[in-house]
Amino acid sequence: MTVFCNHCHRPLQAEMICLPRRGKQVPSASKPFRSTKSASKARRDQINLELQALRSLLPISMREKERLSYLHTMALVCLWLRGAQLFSPDLAPPVGPALGAELLSLLPGFLLVLSANGKLVYISENVAQILGLSMVELLAQGDTVFDILDGQVHEDVRKKLLLAQEEPGREVTFVSEMRTSKAFRLQHGGNRAMAVHGRFTALSWPTSSSSTAAFLALCTPVARLPADGDASSQDDLFHSTHILDMTFIDVTESVTYHLGYRREELIGQSWYSLLHPEDADLAATQHRTVGESLGAGAAAGTAVLRVLRRDRTWAWLHTSARRDGGGHAITCTSRCLR
Repeated sequence: MTVFCNHCHRPLQAEMICLPRRGKQVPSASKPFRSTKSASKARRDQINLELQALRSLLPISMREKERLSYLHTMALVCLWLRGAQLFSPDLAPPVGPALGAELLSLLPGFLLVLSANGKLVYISENVAQILGLSMVELLAQGDTVFDILDGQVHEDVRKKLLLAQEEPGREVTFVSEMRTSKAFRLQHGGNRAMAVHGRFTALSWPTSSSSTAAFLALCTPVARLPADGDASSQDDLFHSTHILDMTFIDVTESVTYHLGYRREELIGQSWYSLLHPEDADLAATQHRTVGESLGAGAAAGTAVLRVLRRDRTWAWLHTSARRDGGGHAITCTSRCLR
């Protein structure tokens, strides 16, 4: 059955109506108007107004606000929203100069707070003195800790955070290069190696019976991680040779300076007996890699590990390993990180 318009007496298509005066067909309620340039501009203007309103609420200086892009604005808003979810208003992490420039200057590094899934929640202002990037610039790299770390350690860091989360209060440490400013890389020849030492702490609101956990850490600079083939000073390294199960069969005399052991004390001991328990999995992964390599001289890459010194303290070593001696031995070069 054909339906005709009451105004122009033309047949109507399904779901269409006519304008009484102009006789033009327009979409019905089930088919809204198409976007126009003016409508798009109106939406953009509304979004810009909302972003400007959010920017005005951010607890940073007016100078910093003026430099924020829309992307940086949203990154900072997300950062403080995560902080508001973890901390009550009375316990919120300090912002800007509230913590005190004098107090921050006494720290050997900067403070870092992460959510349970590794999202950035808080970075202290003195990060700019250490990495050459302000908190805002660092957030441009991404919103998780993995976005600012060297990709080679991501899996190890995930394991460390999971371990710390499963045992609240247990302290974990990992070392990785962190992203820095272009000026810093030009001056120092690369990104900066940082030791991250922290633990998960339960946080609860005074008015709530529920609690959540945040990873609170201090990030401290260490000596620059050496690049492959770096022929710099030999004073901070020693060499060791092991059979395939990583038992020492030889080690250079310089090990005494770095670890305190005499050469004859280590021969016959297992490399694993010196490792920190948290780093055993990483060392085992490196061991499997070199064990599966074909032929002598096949490199296994590098790892940053903690080794027990003779005085019962821990030394950080940047260790590279390779098959040697016709494939029947493993040679390690270990550089102490300060």
